[in-house]
Amino acid sequence: MNRRWIVVAAAATLVVAACGGSDDVTADTATTEPPVTEPPVTEPPVTEPPETAAPTTESTAAGEWTSIAAPDCECADGSDYELWQRPADPTKVVLYFEGGGACFSAESCSFTDGTYTSSIDIGRSPEGRGGIFDPANPENPLADHSFVYVPYCTGDVFLGDNQQQYADDLTVSHTGFPNATKGLDTVLADYPDVAQLVVTGASAGSIPTPLFAGLAADELPDTEIVTFGDSSAAYPDAGPINALIGNLWGTTENIPDWPVNEGLTAEEWSLPGLYVQAGNHAPDITFARFDYAYDEVQSNFAALAGIPADDLLSFIDQTEAQIEAEGVPIASYIAPGTEHTIVGGDEFYEMEVEGVRLVDFLATLVDGGVPDDVSCVDCARPDPGP
Repeated sequence: MNRRWIVVAAAATLVVAACGGSDDVTADTATTEPPVTEPPVTEPPVTEPPETAAPTTESTAAGEWTSIAAPDCECADGSDYELWQRPADPTKVVLYFEGGGACFSAESCSFTDGTYTSSIDIGRSPEGRGGIFDPANPENPLADHSFVYVPYCTGDVFLGDNQQQYADDLTVSHTGFPNATKGLDTVLADYPDVAQLVVTGASAGSIPTPLFAGLAADELPDTEIVTFGDSSAAYPDAGPINALIGNLWGTTENIPDWPVNEGLTAEEWSLPGLYVQAGNHAPDITFARFDYAYDEVQSNFAALAGIPADDLLSFIDQTEAQIEAEGVPIASYIAPGTEHTIVGGDEFYEMEVEGVRLVDFLATLVDGGVPDDVSCVDCARPDPGP
């Protein structure tokens, strides 16, 4: 496998006091800027719902989106942070991680023109989003699930826990892991009877899904846990990059204390490794993911890393083979085209590959099954040009 690619180290033990990240400031010691990951994902305009108390209803009808205060959490620029939840069936819960880029240097981590989302609009809820967020669509297999929505604004794909100084006037709070842990803690506190937990996310937000599924399994041993990652499967293993990013973001300080992790080094952590470690630690988790075969966002960053951008599909196939070779099954749905992410829009209901609709693929997972892999035959490989 070509190992010149960008990935991330991962992990951490679940803490009771979420968002209590590291206060240490680390100077930037990198001499070469690694390729950056996804650009910011723009969320559609939404309305602000009223703030109410935590859900106590036994109704399965979806309620209003309500804000979850997180005074000990923060965004990359030190600004305020909040989470959101929408109560429905208290025994079925979705933990969703938002996407929005990543950064590794003074240039890419700029608060004004960096390659990631560095702050959020307080009071801006997920209301109005389509796809899996639409409780009114009768085909939505998650319509009756309660949702905990974790916004993203730290540039570290929810794996960091470090105050990193990139320049004299630029210190970034890579506190994605504490922010994400606040989301998991919300599930544990507000939905103690959860029987099924679906851990999902899009783009950068899909990267931590196996990690937090494993951490959830530690706290919820009797709960059915399913992951569904949207658009990040092409990022393979790259030891030197794993270690470099881990140092900048502080991910290696939070490796879970799982027996399967004993002796692992920072260089050995990767996106495929998150599935491998979580799957071997908690083998009852069901893992699944979706990707466009020639996702232009993943392809662009492959090119920056020196990997032929028109060969993206082979890297999606290679990461799946690597994960399954380590004894962890993963259900894969690969669609033709160059688009990026699908779960937040109506395309989720329209996608069909080789006679299998994506909504039915997810419904099988939610119903407790494991769908067969789906892969395009004519994958619409882009013309490489002259």
